Amino acid sequence: MRWSRQLLPTLREAPLEAEIPSHQLLLRAGLARRLGAGLYTFLPAGLRALRKVEQIIREEMDRAGALEVLMPALQPTDLWARTGRLETLRDVMFHVRDRQERDLVLGPTHEEVITDLVAREINSWRQLPRTFYQIQTKFRDEIRPRFGLMRAKEFIMKDAYSFDADEAGADASYRAMYSAYERIFQRCGVRTKAVEADTGAMGGKSSHEFMVLAESGEDGLVECERCAYAANRERAESATAPRIEWPEDRAPAEIVATPGARTIEQVSQYLDVAPSRLVKTLIYLADSRPIAALVPGDRELNEIKLRRATGAEALTLADDATIERVTGAPVGFAGPIGLNVPIWADLWLRGGRGLIAGANRADAHVVHVDFERDVGELAFADLAFARGGDPCPRCSDGVLREQRGIEVGHVFRLGTKYSRALGAEFLDESGVRKPVIMGCYGIGVTRTLQAVIEQNRDEQGIRWPISVAPWSVEVVVVNLQNAACVETGERLYAELGAAGLDPLLDDRDARPGVKFNDADLLGLPFRVTVGERSLARGVVEIRRRAGGDVVELPPAEAVTWLVGQVRKGLEG
Repeated sequence: MRWSRQLLPTLREAPLEAEIPSHQLLLRAGLARRLGAGLYTFLPAGLRALRKVEQIIREEMDRAGALEVLMPALQPTDLWARTGRLETLRDVMFHVRDRQERDLVLGPTHEEVITDLVAREINSWRQLPRTFYQIQTKFRDEIRPRFGLMRAKEFIMKDAYSFDADEAGADASYRAMYSAYERIFQRCGVRTKAVEADTGAMGGKSSHEFMVLAESGEDGLVECERCAYAANRERAESATAPRIEWPEDRAPAEIVATPGARTIEQVSQYLDVAPSRLVKTLIYLADSRPIAALVPGDRELNEIKLRRATGAEALTLADDATIERVTGAPVGFAGPIGLNVPIWADLWLRGGRGLIAGANRADAHVVHVDFERDVGELAFADLAFARGGDPCPRCSDGVLREQRGIEVGHVFRLGTKYSRALGAEFLDESGVRKPVIMGCYGIGVTRTLQAVIEQNRDEQGIRWPISVAPWSVEVVVVNLQNAACVETGERLYAELGAAGLDPLLDDRDARPGVKFNDADLLGLPFRVTVGERSLARGVVEIRRRAGGDVVELPPAEAVTWLVGQVRKGLEG
């Protein structure tokens, strides 16, 4: 491909819309352009790289025994109503209506559609197991599209779905997809970490996210410094028995005035105590019934954990009027003593004493709170977000540390949530009808492409892995006025193409500095510079983008050397 005939509009400066390095490089290197919030057009170079990511995914899905299908993006809402997700995902879906006034949605995912297909086509244990996958456009009405392809309204996803007759088979399908994901990301040139994750609206009993570690990542995670435990921030557990030495404070509970001090920070300053000595009391509505949730003052409540602990379908913070009705006090002075609602307390508060909590009256708090002595019936559960420095919940002496990451893949054990709702059943060997057991497995294809850039870059631009680079080699002809340079560059370009490589020839009539800067910005794995000085010595210069090392070879040997290096890179 010749640069002069391409659409490769590089930019010297990053557009203001680009917030993180990979988003900036996506635009500066001429890979994509923004149409609107969360909407991007792929230009030729970006599309070439995207297609290579897709090809790797297809090869590994096929290798794992999955069958490719293609399902409609436009889906009838009645399928979603049958699983209950029409309401739980209503705000994230794009809703449309056809001329017959039938309601449809643009699919954010395809669990309902594939399960409906299996319900119609599979009815015997002899047809199981089966795994299906597709690579298709998805639509999600993000509240705040940002970071380019990382959080977009329209994006490309690979989604796969496994169907098994029993739990053992479902676990085998899960492991097969897990292993396929490890190979996919390795081949794409990104380093990932699999972490335990919450199943969220997808449902099911467990899941893992594949995270690309990056400082600019939207997602938080924690990992143990000693063992293999790792989980995203929503899922991460706290140690079952936190190592806290409570003060020997057995003084009776006492109400003290705290005029105007409502927040943890205000009360901490007013009473001159550490926030960890305070009890944060939050009033929620769990399935419309008020409950209280308690966490230490220096920690955040994890609503996902609270929902899991209470078993509530719907969980929302109570409004001011409900808080006053439950506690008898204005917002900011709630405490656990005397509350007549179910109380859930975080594990870090178990056995707590010498604490300070709201007094359930205006401008007052209770000091010397002893949970065993002063608080009525309550349940303890893991409710707070884990954080760096916490003891590991899995090993005896490990400590958690915090990281940032970009989620590029997610694998779920779904169980029978969708098969029961949509009638996907089979007859087993004994003639008994049973629901199929499902798993689902997603990869954000467009997000993976940007994650490759985020993890493979430097101050000059992108450093593409060979496997997904738009082109593997760039041939730069320094001086178009020199016949020998032009002839050598053209010959190398033709021979590289004939050898099976996909070269890009920079044949623009531009200054050498412009060409070299653009070459670093676009970041193809190898750059062959054809210049007058090197040709006078009978060689061309070959520079590896990733390491910056340079070799000089005669033009006749350069092609053989490059073919070997590219093949080696693809195999490694």
